Amino acid sequence: MEIVRADILGFCAGVRRAVSSAEKALSERTPSSSGTVYTFGPLIHNPVALSELAERGLEVLESTAISSLTPVDTVLIRAHGVPPVTDSALRATGAAVINATCPLVTQSQKRAADFARKGYTIIFAGDKNHGEVIGIQGYAEEAARNQGYDFRFLLVRSAEEAAALCVPDGPLSARPCVLLSQTTFSIKEFERISEKLKAFIPGLEIYSSICPATHERQDALRRLCAQVEGVLVIGGKNSSNTNRLFTTAEKLCRHAALIETASEIPPEFFELERVGITAGASTPDSVIAAVEERLKENGRR
Repeated sequence: MEIVRADILGFCAGVRRAVSSAEKALSERTPSSSGTVYTFGPLIHNPVALSELAERGLEVLESTAISSLTPVDTVLIRAHGVPPVTDSALRATGAAVINATCPLVTQSQKRAADFARKGYTIIFAGDKNHGEVIGIQGYAEEAARNQGYDFRFLLVRSAEEAAALCVPDGPLSARPCVLLSQTTFSIKEFERISEKLKAFIPGLEIYSSICPATHERQDALRRLCAQVEGVLVIGGKNSSNTNRLFTTAEKLCRHAALIETASEIPPEFFELERVGITAGASTPDSVIAAVEERLKENGRR
């Protein structure tokens, strides 16, 4: 069996930064430390990485437990970021707060706040319950409220949902509008949404915040699919960018599977002669290496 890795796969810069921040905070604890190192919500969307960090003492802090923090505790804000009201609540406890928000997400938070401050209606291409979207919406809402504007943040996931906004005297009338995006949103769907809205709103301002790592991995996967019989997409099943990789792999390759660990490799992959490997932006190097090793040990010879 020949195993071919995608040109670009695994941890993106923002996730690697967040994980490194957690590892540093854990390593700096002393045996006499009475505080706990927390991450506000799951640090990244990968159960293997979270399990390894949990074994070292990292605990997940839920929003309902913020008041339990003490000044000897440390809490990390994950790569997705948090709304400003959450940031303030964390700091008010006196705990040490480490902001591991991805710089691209921070940029999106500031951009959304700037447009909200100017009275724009914000149309946002993203997933409703994603932590990044919740944080960005929070920054925009605070900025609009401080200026005395009614807050307008319209979330869409598809061109069809965008089209539903395009009605006379609807929510897009009377105000300037801007289209923004989640960093892990589909480039093709964002383009479809843009075209639909531009036809209805001539003065629409458009800013894609899609992370280069997202489309670089997609492009690398397309090149990979042309070279192999099957593709294993490695990553958390609750990771949006990993699931988009899997959707692409299913379309382009006869054999495609989404797995979180080497133990989940489907049996048919061991019978293939050329297997491709790609991984989501939250997938640790160690997990990728373990999958590759399992294929080498059990693959067709």
